[in-house]
Amino acid sequence: MADAQRGITLVRGRTCNLKREGTEIRSGKLSAQIIIRNWELRIGNWKLFNFWVLYFRNFDAFKKMDTVKEILKKYWGYETFRPLQEEIIRSVVEGHDTLALLPTGGGKSVCFQVAGLYMDGICVVISPLIALMKEQVEGLRAKGIKAVAITSAMHKREIDIALDNCVYGDVRFLYMSPERLESEIVKVRLQRMKVNLIAVDEAHCISQWGYDFRPSYLKIAELRELLPNVTVLALTATATVEVVEEIEEKLLFKNGSVFQQSYERKNLAYVVLREEDKLKRLLKIATNVKGVGIVYVRNRRKTQEIASYLLSNGIGADFYHAGLDGPTRDRKQNEWTGNKTRVMVCTNAFGMGIDKADVRFVVHMDVPDSVEAYFQEAGRAGRDGRKAFAVLLYNEGDKVELNAAIEASYPSIEEIKQTYQALANYYQVATGAGLGVTFDFEISDFCDRYKLEPIRVFNCMKFIEREGYVALTDSFHQSSRVKIELNKEELYRFQVANKMYDAFIKLLLRSYTGFFDSFAKINEYELAKNGKTKVESIVTRLEYLHQNKIITYIPQTNLPQLTFTQERVDAKYLSLKKENFEVLKARAVKRMEWMVDYAESTHECRSKRLLAYFGETESYRCNICDVCLAENRKILHTEEFENISTQIKEWLALHPLELKELAAKITGTNDDKILHTIRVMIDTKMITHDGEGRLCLVVKK
Repeated sequence: MADAQRGITLVRGRTCNLKREGTEIRSGKLSAQIIIRNWELRIGNWKLFNFWVLYFRNFDAFKKMDTVKEILKKYWGYETFRPLQEEIIRSVVEGHDTLALLPTGGGKSVCFQVAGLYMDGICVVISPLIALMKEQVEGLRAKGIKAVAITSAMHKREIDIALDNCVYGDVRFLYMSPERLESEIVKVRLQRMKVNLIAVDEAHCISQWGYDFRPSYLKIAELRELLPNVTVLALTATATVEVVEEIEEKLLFKNGSVFQQSYERKNLAYVVLREEDKLKRLLKIATNVKGVGIVYVRNRRKTQEIASYLLSNGIGADFYHAGLDGPTRDRKQNEWTGNKTRVMVCTNAFGMGIDKADVRFVVHMDVPDSVEAYFQEAGRAGRDGRKAFAVLLYNEGDKVELNAAIEASYPSIEEIKQTYQALANYYQVATGAGLGVTFDFEISDFCDRYKLEPIRVFNCMKFIEREGYVALTDSFHQSSRVKIELNKEELYRFQVANKMYDAFIKLLLRSYTGFFDSFAKINEYELAKNGKTKVESIVTRLEYLHQNKIITYIPQTNLPQLTFTQERVDAKYLSLKKENFEVLKARAVKRMEWMVDYAESTHECRSKRLLAYFGETESYRCNICDVCLAENRKILHTEEFENISTQIKEWLALHPLELKELAAKITGTNDDKILHTIRVMIDTKMITHDGEGRLCLVVKK
């Protein structure tokens, strides 16, 4: 049953396909879905009565959407959802496994956070990045929503308490890395929780077709076996058709729905500039394009060099990479998001989870090694809908660098085995031992001791991790934490019997709270200042109390964490699966070749080319990229285009015309320029064909 005039559509059946401008929705097995558009009340109209019958039959669905809007308003302060967010949330709360493909800045986290708050119980969020987990947990807590994250940097006792709070407390969100799913304690506690939703962030990591495959993501299927009746919401910003299919397959989708917003960014001008002197061109861009910018480079050394160059030429700039300590990274990021720094020169460590809408330009000084990485990073420009630029600076040397990067990313099997052996020696882990043990991983010290190159070690580590022997987290700042392991009466007796520690324990209790229930963050420098003593003295006391099991003390760290996820094996038995090495390398080479082809192409609209990679093959010329502008200039100048397009609009405003009729009415130019202008206007959706093949103006909704 459908009534287009009244704007009611009721869809029944196994599957349905709904298309909107810039949006495609594929939904499976909906019993009833009502879409209301521009409803006009007419007394006595039987269709009005029919609508109310449908409304009350589906009252719960309508009520749910009202409630989630209230949640959005209460916690996020927004009156309305972004495109597709509401449809995704509806799909989830109705029990459909759902894949959400939203572009960078499309609000993926709001989808599972609002859905998780609406439903009773706890939402389990799987994420590969500790820094992003930490940021989202802090953001939820700032809104008064209880959330915890379990990472490999946490003490076993700390993990135990966090899981207990999820089982018996009122925690609403539990964040964890996929590696945690291998822990028996996590598996047991998850089955005791009232889990309402499993949210899989960065879901493309599960696909071996993807650019960032992580074998640990394949473990998520085991979570479905533990929680068979819990809905899954998978989210990612970029995925090809093959990756979409593999996500659904590997996550064991049942009754699944896929929501995909078009990747098209009409306000973003993609530009490729062939430049030998990239620094001079960057300075010109930063000078001529007003507003905030991001400059991406391949290595850490370049970030500092280029930031210094910009500063010396009067451009407010700073640098950012994963090698900086946590507080420094936070300070630099906050200064940039707060517009104290205009341009951030960085590696790809910068940008994940940053929601800054007014970035006017993103410049890539080096060609990224994958389309997905380029598209995500370029997409951080112009999220406010205003004109922005994504500029790739390219020269012949980039091909050489890309080939070298691919070779470095796929070291020999012998190198990988040597690195694994060195790790075992470094941490003194015996064969058959080490399962579940976590260490700080300071790569510079490790490389110095064994005379290894950091970049090669890093790439060897990725393969050791892919095979499931270890798990390596990204570096982030983890504050010192303390938990008192005695009850209050036992602690008092200890203080009475140990006068030299009585004053220190009182200082600790005065300065912070929550020690008896869970781990509390502390600052040794603040304690030293309050106690009028040295930091070393504070640390000595904390370590003594820890050794005597009065407290559990976990010192702060800024280092990545390395966990042995299997018992250590003899390096000679270390094996590499074919799909984790040869197949991945072949795919990496193809992605690299695609990026080189994109950079060297001068005949196809940049936007159309990028969209086609992600399966959008029916897109139009953007008319703002360097290729489109160059083509326009070859045929007619901007003034000519404006003159011809204005005449076309004036004639078509009167009534539709056939091509020959319209061309005959245009004056002051030739047929070639008229035809080119018409083609551009059709491509940019200014005009179109009506049902009789005549040209007419596009009516803006």
